Amino acid sequence: MCGRYTLTVDASMLATLFDLEPLFELTPRYNIAPSQPVPIVRVGAGRDREWATVRWGLIPSWAKDAKIGNTLINARAETAADKPSFRSAFKHHRCLVPADGFFEWAKTPTGKLPHHIRFMDRRPFAFGGLWERWTPPDGVPVESCTILTTRPSRLIAPLHDRMPVIIPPERFDDWIAPGPLGPDGAEAMLLPHPAEGMEAVPVGATVNSPRNDDPRCVEPLGEQGLLEWE
Repeated sequence: MCGRYTLTVDASMLATLFDLEPLFELTPRYNIAPSQPVPIVRVGAGRDREWATVRWGLIPSWAKDAKIGNTLINARAETAADKPSFRSAFKHHRCLVPADGFFEWAKTPTGKLPHHIRFMDRRPFAFGGLWERWTPPDGVPVESCTILTTRPSRLIAPLHDRMPVIIPPERFDDWIAPGPLGPDGAEAMLLPHPAEGMEAVPVGATVNSPRNDDPRCVEPLGEQGLLEWE
């Protein structure tokens, strides 16, 4: 599962990663939560990459109510191509969701302990996502997205049985290209990202509330309990 994530890097770093003009007015976000607006990268009308801002929590085009998006923040990579809620988006509307970390909560004798999972060099990366456009009765379209999840890497396994799909930069174009993915291509891109070069840093309870969105959310508790793979 991926229920919270961060995007705190400078806009110029994202521009370099995605080979796009900088995303203006990019405010550092330390606790992105479902239903909030998030940036994505997708294929535009001219078949070039473009930025878009969408709501996190996918609303299928056939939905009767936007509330369904509250339960569709993640899609299982193994079944998304066949599930009615995600089938069309998986075929036609794949996207990249920029991030520089995500949170998982480990069960401990004293309660759940949040961890911020990130690359050790703190570089930005991209989740594999799906997006949709839904038109409600009032006629004002709403665009939304979901983040794909897969089985955990050896870094994430002690914390959770799922992790978000991370698309490597060399596969960005393959992932967002319209049309169905070949079985071999889909399987390769939806595997868990290797644990090497990543770390899981225990952080405080500030992140537990989506009302909190500041650097305290990612402040380490200390070296005790740090998980990392070099």
